[in-house]
Amino acid sequence: MRYRVSHETRYEYASPVSLCHNEARVAPRQLPWQRVAQSELAVVPAPQVIQWRQDFFGNDVAYFSVQEVHQTLTVTASSRLETSERPLPPQATNLDWQQALGHVGQRATLRQFQLDSPFVGRHSALRRFAAPSFATGRGLIDALDDLNLRIFETFVYDPGFTTLATPVLDVLEARRGVCQDFAHLMIGCLRSMGLSARYVSGYLETLPPPGQPRLVGADASHAWVAVHIPEWGWLELDPTNGARPGMRHLVLAWGRDYGDVPPLKGVMSGGGTHQLEVAVDVEPIAGESRQGALSGF
Repeated sequence: MRYRVSHETRYEYASPVSLCHNEARVAPRQLPWQRVAQSELAVVPAPQVIQWRQDFFGNDVAYFSVQEVHQTLTVTASSRLETSERPLPPQATNLDWQQALGHVGQRATLRQFQLDSPFVGRHSALRRFAAPSFATGRGLIDALDDLNLRIFETFVYDPGFTTLATPVLDVLEARRGVCQDFAHLMIGCLRSMGLSARYVSGYLETLPPPGQPRLVGADASHAWVAVHIPEWGWLELDPTNGARPGMRHLVLAWGRDYGDVPPLKGVMSGGGTHQLEVAVDVEPIAGESRQGALSGF
């Protein structure tokens, strides 16, 4: 699948801002199943400083500083990329989940994804919720698929219930939330079982109802989970949809939880209150080259 992605963030401040420093994580990652042909960042007003780096998790981060007085700030990320099917873990990796725990603990780099993080803490209530999926002797991958599906089937997608600050245990009790909540919930369940799980941010191509046109700017950011499978790698799971991510899931960044990968964050001098508008457009690019690649690759 080939896509053109636009992610526009606009801040309108109640009073002038004299200076702001920001970090943006809006450039898709280069992955074996995701090839990025182009990624650009446009900022208005134009920043006096803009620098790119990779953070601790290997995500591309743009730091920029706007040093002129302004009352609106618009940040637009434009990307062009191609996705293919993710590799699937072989049946041999579907070992007993309790046996898998011993392998997980052997790598120090995985430890950070087992411990508590700012938005996700381990808890006995999360372990109790996860436990029915992790019966004694059950294969790890089978258990993961079951937990992923249970969250999808027993929780209600409710954009009005939670905020960024809503605790995971509140989501568990109310059985409702949004994709970010369900990702944090599943990560908390898995870490409470002793597994390594990380948060993945990105986009999901949404399809209009039959016969209806695509609405430009009506797509949204999405979040899901990746779990480490011993002797293989990271398996992605989307509890919001009860499925494994496919070619329509576009990866931006990953970390321990949302706090490691916000699309845009920063500090400013002045401004007062502000209004925030976000418009995301994930547009399929029609046509295939002979090799199935984007022209210009």
